[in-house]
Amino acid sequence: MQGIAKAFFGLALLSAIIGMGWGIQMSASGDHLLSPAHAHLNLIGYVGFAIFGIYYHLVPAAAESFLAKIHLGIAVVGVVVMVPGIVMAIRETSETLAKLGSIAAISSMLLFAWIFLSTGRKA
Repeated sequence: MQGIAKAFFGLALLSAIIGMGWGIQMSASGDHLLSPAHAHLNLIGYVGFAIFGIYYHLVPAAAESFLAKIHLGIAVVGVVVMVPGIVMAIRETSETLAKLGSIAAISSMLLFAWIFLSTGRKA
């Protein structure tokens, strides 16, 4: 595994480690208030990034495209902005980052869908 695939998979592992640590901390403290943010980190950061990494590993033509690099950037921004944004929204300080991160996350998925569909036509 190399390139974009390795980057996505590495970020998936990092997300899983942080998410699991956060889950243990919530369990130990008995405070599960931030569980929605924890869940988004695990689902989008770990599961989503792992799926992207596996796809790009299996379809090298997709991984070599310029759009794949844009996809990686938008996906990372989505998680890095959305997860703290959800924390802020739960704490009722602001919803702006959660909204911006959500827009980046869905943009990332739409771009991935485009990459998937356009690469499929070339195969």
